[in-house]
Amino acid sequence: MEPQRSPLLEVKGNLELKRPLVKAPSRLPLSGSRFKRRLDQMEDILEPEKKRTRGLDTTTKFATSHHRAPVITTVPQTQGQTAAPKVPKKTGPRCSTAVATAAAAPPKLGGKKPSKRPGWDLKGQLCDLNAELKCYRERTQTLDQENQQLRDQLREAQQQATALGAERRTLEGELARVQAQAEQGQQELENLSARVLELEERLGTQEGLVQELQKEQLGLQAERRELATRLEEQERRLQTSEAALSGSQAEVASLRQEAAAQATLLAERGERLHGLEMERRRLHNQLQELKGNIRVFCRVRPVLPGEPTPPPGFLLFPSGPAGSSDPPTHLSLLRCDERRGTLSGVPAPPTRHDFSFDRVFPPGSGQDEVFEEIAMLVQSALDGYPVCIFAYGQTGSGKTFTMEGGPAGDPQVEGLIPRALRHLFSVAQELSGQGWTYSFVASYVEIYNETVRDLLATGTRKGQGGECEIRRAGPGSEELTVTNARYVPVSCEKEVETLLLLARQNRAVARTAQNERSSRSHSVFQLQISGEHAGRGLQCAAPLNLVDLAGSERLDPGLALGPGERERLRETQAINSSLSTLGLVIMALSNKESHVPYRNSKLTYLLQNSLGGSAKMLMFVNISPLEENVSESLNSLRFASKVWLPPSPALSGPLATGFLHPHPFCPSGQGTFIQKGLTMANHLQHTPI
Repeated sequence: MEPQRSPLLEVKGNLELKRPLVKAPSRLPLSGSRFKRRLDQMEDILEPEKKRTRGLDTTTKFATSHHRAPVITTVPQTQGQTAAPKVPKKTGPRCSTAVATAAAAPPKLGGKKPSKRPGWDLKGQLCDLNAELKCYRERTQTLDQENQQLRDQLREAQQQATALGAERRTLEGELARVQAQAEQGQQELENLSARVLELEERLGTQEGLVQELQKEQLGLQAERRELATRLEEQERRLQTSEAALSGSQAEVASLRQEAAAQATLLAERGERLHGLEMERRRLHNQLQELKGNIRVFCRVRPVLPGEPTPPPGFLLFPSGPAGSSDPPTHLSLLRCDERRGTLSGVPAPPTRHDFSFDRVFPPGSGQDEVFEEIAMLVQSALDGYPVCIFAYGQTGSGKTFTMEGGPAGDPQVEGLIPRALRHLFSVAQELSGQGWTYSFVASYVEIYNETVRDLLATGTRKGQGGECEIRRAGPGSEELTVTNARYVPVSCEKEVETLLLLARQNRAVARTAQNERSSRSHSVFQLQISGEHAGRGLQCAAPLNLVDLAGSERLDPGLALGPGERERLRETQAINSSLSTLGLVIMALSNKESHVPYRNSKLTYLLQNSLGGSAKMLMFVNISPLEENVSESLNSLRFASKVWLPPSPALSGPLATGFLHPHPFCPSGQGTFIQKGLTMANHLQHTPI
């Protein structure tokens, strides 16, 4: 077992390791107060025993009836520890020499235990305890002195540690200040080094610049010498030019006179060109009126893959008076009615139905051939005349293909709308050389169940057809607009293609018995054309309307199959009602009746400014080449025959077009195209058809 460390050594170790002091454990077994309390208790026990009877029996009875007094033994000492000092003997009347000997010589570790006193010798035991108590008190006094010495040493060590800590903090502050000064000096040294490098770099740059300036100076000197040489040469040439100038001035005067004459001639030719343009417009309008302000074309679509081939002679296209070179204007359709028969039971021969129109396009006619026939009509819209083109027919007869065309990207199948816009943009570009500027604003709406919807609506405005209404442009104005509809300025074909794609996605379609995707609404593409000749103060404005009508089939074959049968029925009724109103309006205009029922349908009410007056109207009646659709084809052809009138051989009036043309043979040679401030609607109001 290792010897116990001295508390002073522990204090010194703590100071060296800079850790808190560890308090040494106390080696006192018991304090003096505890021994004193124990002695008092034993005396209280012994007092009543003295009063009892003396004798061996009494002593034995006392020993057996009470607890034995605790025997206090000495704490065993470790090896190397000094023995406790001897306690002097205390003489007393009842203290024997054996008690004194036992108190003076405590037992050693591992030695023989002292003999016990008998239980009745209470006074001897008390003497032993008093001797032992005295010994412990002396030891306690010695340890208190040692403890006081250690406390003094500890206090001195703490004071020394405090002084050393203050000195350490002073040295640390000094060290921090010296380090800061060193860092500042290092920073200044780095700054000075950087400054030196910068100055060296600037010096090198300045030296290079000086060298470049020296080279440039040499070059400028050489250039100055060259310029001096050239100056001398120019002075010689100037003298020669001055000599020739006097001869050229007379020629310049002559050229100025010639230029003035050319300017006068150019102005005269401009006037002549403008007069010819006005004359062209007048003659063009007369030609269109000779062809008829209301014209009807018939187009038969080709047989699609997977469809049955019609029998021979089902559709015939008789040639015109000039033979095969003359474009066909007649159509013959054969119908076999199985319900009819002769008395002998033989089926009745097929019935032939003949129709005549302004132009008939067989199934082999392409989109370019169709547009070539109406290009002159589109030109009238650019000249300031309202133009309206309809596509009429049953579902699946090719109306939408005629108007919008086939798949995007194929120029061979482009419809009338993209071709008409391309033609207008091209002609407007040509007329810009004559001083005309044109602007085009497009809108695209559909009329579904007598509700107007905007096909160009985007975002949250899609499908909000109830918000679009047909209204007058202003108080007292005859011009009509669609409220909440988008009017998009267009200037190129790409913008038109984008609008057509958006309208095709928004249009109301449904599946019918005749077509997987049938248009159930009238789509109206309107292009507002505005032209101005700023130099002459002329303006013109007119709309171009391209209308794809809904399918014209009757109720029974056109009904959709499934739970939406009632909705299809209501759609078909609304479509047939609006188509009937359109036929009545066209016949009223043809007969020049006083009342035209425009308000009976949203379609005719929207297009009323493009149907009457000097407006040009063309209807495409599209029919199917299939024998199974012969009933609907006959209905479409009969409807078209009602609105068609043969072209008039005579012109109703050269100035019935609504324009005041400057005639080249007019004495004044002046005139106005359309006076500024007069809208096209007001102009049409005062113009007879």
